[in-house]
Amino acid sequence: MTVTRPARLTGAALCAALALIAAVWILKDLAALGSPSDLAWYWAGDHHFLIRGRSTTSLTDPVLLAVSVVTAVAALRSRHAASALAATGTVTLAVRLPGLWASDSGPLVTALLELGLAAALIVTVAVGRRPAAAYGPTPTRPRTGPAVAAGVLLAVGALVLALWELYWATELPLEITVDRFTGGRSVIKAALAPPPGWLSLVLLSLYGTAAVSAFVRARHSRAFGLLAGTFLALGGLAEVARTIRYELVGHFGDIPTPDRLGVLTAFLGLLSGAAVLVLLAGRGAPAAAPSPHPAAGTPPPAPPYPPPPGW
Repeated sequence: MTVTRPARLTGAALCAALALIAAVWILKDLAALGSPSDLAWYWAGDHHFLIRGRSTTSLTDPVLLAVSVVTAVAALRSRHAASALAATGTVTLAVRLPGLWASDSGPLVTALLELGLAAALIVTVAVGRRPAAAYGPTPTRPRTGPAVAAGVLLAVGALVLALWELYWATELPLEITVDRFTGGRSVIKAALAPPPGWLSLVLLSLYGTAAVSAFVRARHSRAFGLLAGTFLALGGLAEVARTIRYELVGHFGDIPTPDRLGVLTAFLGLLSGAAVLVLLAGRGAPAAAPSPHPAAGTPPPAPPYPPPPGW
């Protein structure tokens, strides 16, 4: 499927608005914390910054900012950006939904604005989609080898994430487990950040959807796979940075088993996400060329009438 030019321009404008909202909050946090490195470490999970005040944004915000910018550029440059626009709108809608029950007015208004923009983005794609045959060649499918490899990595990422959620559900009290999905008082998080359990459900759905679409080599698998790989890689990068900062890697043999598994999960996420981005960013499989000979059983063309001289 392709997207008409008015829908592409509208989608790009909506993505630009989403990026602008995220950029405003990030700049506000930069002014509050004083330096980009401090804010980056906060996003990576350095809890020492809680002493000096909490950030409004989390790692989700720069990821959504980058995704919105890339999608806006893709919508302006390609008529095959329907999948990218739909993926960005769907993930933004899912991530920002818990902001509706935020206690502060700023995050609540932000959630309402972004939910409206994300919903408008999805509607724009639905209204502006047209059959590709009417606008030229269809978007290519990913090659079989890279697609299957990316699907396996995303499926492993989904499985690991599900196992961690099961682990926390058995280790934490019921009240805290519920708060991890609803954003209750027992969960300390940035004001715009989704509850950790909720975010895990969103990412689990994204990884699973991207893995299945990669396995079947769907035409939209590149957009959803690249989005899933971005979340997986940047989440793993943040965890790796935090483990190095806390010197967990240097004392790997002395830390408890859950912390060891956390370190391994961080490196797995970083490497898997980066590999997914490389695998799906390449060129797709070439379209099948039309056969130069008629298929077997096809009747020969009728002779011209009237016949030319000498026929």
